[in-house]
Amino acid sequence: MNRGAANRSATLGDYKRLILSDLYRISGAVTLSSLFRRVLGDGTYQYIFWMRTCLYASENRLLRRVLYPVARVMLRRYRYKYGIAIPFTTSIGSGLYIGHFGCIIVHRKTVIGRNCNLSHGVTLGQANRGKNKGYATIGDNTFIGPGAKVVGAVSIGDNVAIGANCVVTKDVPNNAVVAGVPAKIISYKGSVDYIGNTGYEDKIH
Repeated sequence: MNRGAANRSATLGDYKRLILSDLYRISGAVTLSSLFRRVLGDGTYQYIFWMRTCLYASENRLLRRVLYPVARVMLRRYRYKYGIAIPFTTSIGSGLYIGHFGCIIVHRKTVIGRNCNLSHGVTLGQANRGKNKGYATIGDNTFIGPGAKVVGAVSIGDNVAIGANCVVTKDVPNNAVVAGVPAKIISYKGSVDYIGNTGYEDKIH
């Protein structure tokens, strides 16, 4: 993961890549019918779609006046309906997957890599003081289990699995599996078998 590069959707191509990669992670398809079905009836994808649309519209001079206000209203509606609070300005790579909605909170300065799985009850929060003051950086192909908390300026490596109700306050290396309060490494089996439908690159044109 390129830790220093914010993920943006400044062009139509960037925007298309993001919404279709997210769609593929959820449905395993990038068809128009699948897109419409998920936008109209899938709570987690509805939030992701309007989150991506807000970012794209906010960076386009014409769409900022036409589409952006609508996208903001839709995103706010789904925030309260589904209990998901991820600011649209958050840097999030392609292939975001939210397994179940409900009480998901992500600080706007968090950086999330590609193919991240967020479960219900997850918080990626801020630490206001101490050596870990700041916000988390999450690597590629990371699974974050139900109720897990990642607090402060910790670095989560690639291919990491964070267990249910785990509280992470220290850096986690690549391929680690962590569990407990506070989080401790229990193996190096990584997130394999938890992160599916990642082969979307050759399907998005």
